[in-house]
Amino acid sequence: MSDVESGHDGYDDAALRRVYGDMAASYRWVSLINDTLFGATRLRRWAMTQARGHVLDVACGTGENFRLLRGVDSLTAVDLSPAMLAQARRRAGRLGIDVDLREMSAQQLDFPDGTFDTVTTAMTTCTFPDPAAALREMARVTRPDGRLLLVEHGRSRIDWIARLQDRRADRHYRQAGCRWNQDVMAVLGAAGLRIDATRTRTVGVFTAVVARPR
Repeated sequence: MSDVESGHDGYDDAALRRVYGDMAASYRWVSLINDTLFGATRLRRWAMTQARGHVLDVACGTGENFRLLRGVDSLTAVDLSPAMLAQARRRAGRLGIDVDLREMSAQQLDFPDGTFDTVTTAMTTCTFPDPAAALREMARVTRPDGRLLLVEHGRSRIDWIARLQDRRADRHYRQAGCRWNQDVMAVLGAAGLRIDATRTRTVGVFTAVVARPR
C-alpha cells in the first residue's frame, strides 16, 4: 500500500495511526520547533489558558497542551495513536496532573452531546481526513455555552512563503499526512463554528482561535 492510503483526501485513520505511531518518540521535537523557533508558544498559551471546567483535548499527541490546562475541573484527552497516548501518559505523570486518556478518532468522539465546557486542539486539522467533520464533532460534545480553543497552522499571508508551501505541499502531505498550506479560516467556516476571537503570528502561518458551537 502506498504512503497515501485510501480515505478522504488521501490518509485515513489507519494510515494516520501508523504514521504518528512511528513519529511518537520524536514528536516532542517537532512541537518544540513550532513553539519556539516559529513562535507558536504565545498563541498556544493565549488559547489554552482560557480553558475552564470539564475539558476535552482532542488529538492530544504527546500532551503538549497539558501544562497549560492545569487547574481545570477535569481533563480528558484523546488521540488516534496508542504510541502518542503512551507519550502523553508519561508527560502527565511528569507534570503531576490527572488525565483520562482514551484512544479515539477525532471524527467519531465517543461522548454524549454537550459533555464538555471546553474542547481544545492544536496543530491537528491539517491531518484530519475530514477536518470540518472533526470540528463538527468537537462542537457537538461542547456545551451550548462552552468554547472551542484551537491553535492551527496553514498557508502564510506572505506571498513568497505561501508559494513555497504550495510547491512542497504534495510532498509534505505524502511524508506526514499534513496539509500545511490549508486555509484555516475556511476549514472553520465549513465546520459552521462561530468565531469569537483570533490571533495570528509568524507571518500568518499560525493562528489561534476561540470559537463556539452554533
